[in-house]
Amino acid sequence: MEGPIVLGVEWSFSEHLIRTAAVLAAALDEHLICAFVDPASYLTEWAPMNQRTALSLDPSINEEAEFPSEQLQQKLEAILGKPGQTWSFRVLNGDVSKALRRLAENAGAALLVVGAGRSGSLARLDRALEGSVPAALIHRQRRPVLIVPEPRNPHR
Repeated sequence: MEGPIVLGVEWSFSEHLIRTAAVLAAALDEHLICAFVDPASYLTEWAPMNQRTALSLDPSINEEAEFPSEQLQQKLEAILGKPGQTWSFRVLNGDVSKALRRLAENAGAALLVVGAGRSGSLARLDRALEGSVPAALIHRQRRPVLIVPEPRNPHR
């Protein structure tokens, strides 16, 4: 396996997911790319051909997403330290699985890492409406995908 590790990071990520990906990247002596995808903004070239505009190759800018992504980077820095040689942070736009797949392809990633997803009825409804990111990644691209489950709570 050669190439960076791409980690899909949600707004409410778990420290366990971040540490698991960081340990794996360090063990493989590879760079970790932490990627947050803003699904509220998208690249319009993914729109159907009849809906494309002259700006179809430019990403839609969501200024509201800039502030949350700064907070997200600060939360990552609290766990991983400052970005640099070992890790970096990217903010992407669009459909989460497509954006992660495109980043992995462009970066020559060896592996994609994502969380298994939240539990609960609201999370199940989200997956039913929007689909599962891990399932989409497994079925629609060629790179290995590591799905990291949350550790079980011993107090339950």
